[in-house]
Amino acid sequence: MRIPINLASEPFRRDRPILIASGACAMLLLAMLAVLVFLIMGERANARDSRIAVEKLNNQLHVINAEQAKLDATLRQPANAMVLERSLLLNTLVQRKAISWTKIFADLEGVMPMNVRLIQVRLPQITSRSEVVLDMTVGSQEPLPVIDFLKRLQASPLFGPVTMHSSAPPTQNQPLYQFRLSVNYAQKL
Repeated sequence: MRIPINLASEPFRRDRPILIASGACAMLLLAMLAVLVFLIMGERANARDSRIAVEKLNNQLHVINAEQAKLDATLRQPANAMVLERSLLLNTLVQRKAISWTKIFADLEGVMPMNVRLIQVRLPQITSRSEVVLDMTVGSQEPLPVIDFLKRLQASPLFGPVTMHSSAPPTQNQPLYQFRLSVNYAQKL
């Protein structure tokens, strides 16, 4: 039988693999630190460039706003105010005249089912974003064809989302179900 005897003052420990692994981990962490420092420096340079670009754009915006304020002040003078009002009126009239009723009815005919009747179309409204909004009343002997019409309107590239304002059942004077709705129309102005 063999008995191991250690004559050293401290017991023998196998520390070499742990020290080598610790050194390798330290080198790996040091390399990762170097990569992170490099990336941070690059991001700081990008942020500095972005701040400079934003500052330039803000300066340009201030110059443009000052110029716009000066032009607005010129236009608001009493001598120019009447010309400005007339110009706005004429622009509004030209914009309204640019809407083709023939094109509106042709496009509606393309999506309207045969058993749905167009009862009324009000003068199209033009929003501040130059979108044309049609306000119309349609009717049918049953509600299902009108629902089909609404689905066709929403699926068409010429029309946008439909907003239903009201509906009315048939009466003695009007034998149709009536639906008042508005829809965005994609006619180019």
